[in-house]
Amino acid sequence: MSLLTPADLDGWYLPNRVVVAPTTRARVPGGVPGELQAAYYAQRASAGLVVTEGTWVSEKAVGFSAVPGVYTDAQVDGWRRVTDVVHALGGRIVLQLWHTGAVSHPDFFGGRPAGPSSVNPDEPVHLPSGRCPTGTPRELGVAEIRATVADYGTAAENARRAGFDGVEIAANGVYLLAQFLHPRLNRRTDAYGGSPANRRRLLTEVVEAAAAHGRVGVRLSPWWTGGLFTVDEALRAEYDELVAGLAADYLHLRGPDTGPDFAAFARYRELFDGLLIVNNGFDRETGDAVIDAGIADAVSYARHFVANPDLVTRFALDLPIAPADPATFYGGGAAGYVEQAAAVGC
Repeated sequence: MSLLTPADLDGWYLPNRVVVAPTTRARVPGGVPGELQAAYYAQRASAGLVVTEGTWVSEKAVGFSAVPGVYTDAQVDGWRRVTDVVHALGGRIVLQLWHTGAVSHPDFFGGRPAGPSSVNPDEPVHLPSGRCPTGTPRELGVAEIRATVADYGTAAENARRAGFDGVEIAANGVYLLAQFLHPRLNRRTDAYGGSPANRRRLLTEVVEAAAAHGRVGVRLSPWWTGGLFTVDEALRAEYDELVAGLAADYLHLRGPDTGPDFAAFARYRELFDGLLIVNNGFDRETGDAVIDAGIADAVSYARHFVANPDLVTRFALDLPIAPADPATFYGGGAAGYVEQAAAVGC
């Protein structure tokens, strides 16, 4: 097998194993996807699976400038235009559901952000005016947690209405669900804190709420490094338990920052029976290798797809891969988004 061979997930056919990773591009200033987003995802429809940029599940989830949502009818209609064109081109697309929790700012919704506990995550927030440090959040009440679970369920239902083939739950990085998983950020003593089982209760309930409306994937980052969110071996062992009991159709792992570590990914291959997608630092050769080794079912690419919308074709024809330009990653317009530099393809 290789990146260019098909995969079958319980009747869900993927023509290849090259996946578009969720990549925030900050080009939806009103929160409603438009023709620019339809063009962006259409260009990448040849991938075996497209995972969209993280998308807000409610107005209380917001924590990054110019990111789309899926909680209003206008947003659902905007996303329907995206899924229609991707499907017309033969693609498959899932919507990543996102909530930033404590890594947010009062400028987004007029009050203090909320997280599992009143602990400053000490992470930057991307405001329209630039980067700003986080403050100390307020602790979410149990009723608010239950409302948040309901928001995820509604978002998954809205994604189905918009024509998506499923949703991916963003539980990676430094955001709400990862905050609940981490004992440095989650110091609760109720049903959503304390023991490892209690700290993962929110994620479990979110997955269950979303699964009522179709296919569900989960993205995790068990090797995260940096500040309060660093995952040590003790917490990584808790991730083992989480993955072993995960009731999801696929698992999407962001790997070690040092590059592909097949042994690290193999740890979770043994624990999860569904489709396993791996990410971070892969090229064509290492992507083929991790699949050939039976460790992963598919590989997702972020920067490569940013600069090479036709990445699958480039892999198939052994064409050069253009480098991405970090200056065009966030914000702006068509340049570096749906319009690539003239040198691409040379």
